Amino acid sequence: MSVTSRWIDIPAGGADSFGAYLALPKAGKGPAVIIIQEIFGVNSHIRSVADQYAQDGYVAIAPDVFWRTQPRVELGYAGADRDKAIEILQKTNVDLAVADIGATAAALRAMPEVTGKVAAVGYCFGGRLAYLAAAQGSLDAAVAYYGGGIQNQLDLADKIKVPMQFHYGELDAHITVADVGEVKARFAGRDNAELFLYPNADHGFNCSDRASYHQHSSALAHGRTLTFLGERL
Repeated sequence: MSVTSRWIDIPAGGADSFGAYLALPKAGKGPAVIIIQEIFGVNSHIRSVADQYAQDGYVAIAPDVFWRTQPRVELGYAGADRDKAIEILQKTNVDLAVADIGATAAALRAMPEVTGKVAAVGYCFGGRLAYLAAAQGSLDAAVAYYGGGIQNQLDLADKIKVPMQFHYGELDAHITVADVGEVKARFAGRDNAELFLYPNADHGFNCSDRASYHQHSSALAHGRTLTFLGERL
């Protein structure tokens, strides 16, 4: 196994700290990518995504953004687990979660293993957090996969000065093609923004543990993300 991984603690201000899953590449160092969870916690899928980016040569870290409500929660994608995930999301202070992404970025910049810039790649709720953290100025680049709610916070677009990439599924009933059109129009003409719409993909198309997984779109999006990060970091 060329990737080594462990859980570490990230200072959150005062005496508080929260856990984060850290995956290091074979070289032991490199630019950094924050992998931001869906509403299902830092579960086995999110950890595998962090491992994947570590395989790609990045110092990858997945912070536990639900730590204030239920630390280290791991949930599935249907039934009672999905209900629990929605319940935790409703109890989550988004501003504090964005601050946690900033704290994670600051911790990465202080690590000797991090030799380059710090980006974030977020999925669903995590995609929105990546967008919001970019607007806060705590990242060097951000990627949002089917980030729910971004279309409702486009007033923040002018605050995003770093490169930003968006991925959406055309079949997504949660984020409609019209919603995607609003995001596309708001970022049109900016050389630091890219948006891709996948015609046969639904919400969650990147997650191989979900019924909506779409291999072709997932592979294409991952390649585009790696190209984006490779050029920008």
